[in-house]
Amino acid sequence: MFGRGVVRTEKGFALTPGGAARVRAATVYVAAHRAVLAGGDRIRIVFTGGWPEASAGAAPPPVGAREGDLMRQAAYESGLDEHADLYAETRSRSTLENLLHTVEDGLLSGYAFDAQTPLGLVTHAWHLPRVRFLAGRVLGLTGAALRDVPAHGGEVHDDRGALLLARLGFLGARADQLLQRERGMVAVGHLARRVINGRPGYRRRTVEQQ
Repeated sequence: MFGRGVVRTEKGFALTPGGAARVRAATVYVAAHRAVLAGGDRIRIVFTGGWPEASAGAAPPPVGAREGDLMRQAAYESGLDEHADLYAETRSRSTLENLLHTVEDGLLSGYAFDAQTPLGLVTHAWHLPRVRFLAGRVLGLTGAALRDVPAHGGEVHDDRGALLLARLGFLGARADQLLQRERGMVAVGHLARRVINGRPGYRRRTVEQQ
């Protein structure tokens, strides 16, 4: 399951509506497939997400209040641990890092994924094409070896630009070069935002046009 940010509240930090929707999607999916899942090995759900530094330039929340932490906590509260083992990865700052750190932390160890036993991807439908593309690059999994578990509610986002940037930015890169490529793209994006935000006239026109 992929994170969708956290928000500060009077009591600390909470999941965004999009993040909460993804937890609900996993809960509903497991409930709907309980009979099938009970016939095999106990399933594992990995809640992966630290904070959206790559896309939004966000600062890291405290340890224990990151995307993966809060999604797993919400899953425990929904009773999902009765049917699955729940793990969290909380270092990642992007979708690519979600996948890379999940592998590095051994959270997929012992599992072989194919059309009969696919890897489930829990996120919003608009995010799934990019997740599938990156899963192919990082995990070597494509097609029926991946199962979409789309979340509903929280927000609608156009991710097509990010997908195109990933396809172009990672063109020709080996798996061990992906993170370096992404860090370069993130640095350029942050610089561009600082330049734009430093031009009052541009910022004023943008606000007036919205």
